[in-house]
Amino acid sequence: MPKYMTKQRRLLTEYLMQHVDENLSASQIADALSDQISKSAVYRNLADMEAEGKLHRVTSGGGREAVYRFSGGQACSQSLHLSCKKCGKTVHMQQQTADALVQSVAANNDFTVDKGETVIYGVCAACRNKKASLS
Repeated sequence: MPKYMTKQRRLLTEYLMQHVDENLSASQIADALSDQISKSAVYRNLADMEAEGKLHRVTSGGGREAVYRFSGGQACSQSLHLSCKKCGKTVHMQQQTADALVQSVAANNDFTVDKGETVIYGVCAACRNKKASLS
């Protein structure tokens, strides 16, 4: 928990709360808040919020820029995440499916999955449907 809530931290937090579970780059966030917060304040606050466990920093395989995902609460830390490589939307995997996957990995690989840190990348139905409708 931060020692104090600055105006910049409050504005950033409000913005992130409007984009829960979305993958956003620091530059996207800075651009969206450029009229209210300096770019350096965005980067500094993102680093602090990551250290506090309030958001997750995610790097995708081919991307150079890290993205941040604001979880907005405890439920996110207990969920597996599905992230679309096309649009960047991230959602929680259905709980029953996630539990079965985690149990299978544990039983078959003697490995414990950190749910809150796990992201499975693919293409969402909306992006698949867009591609199909363009064909």
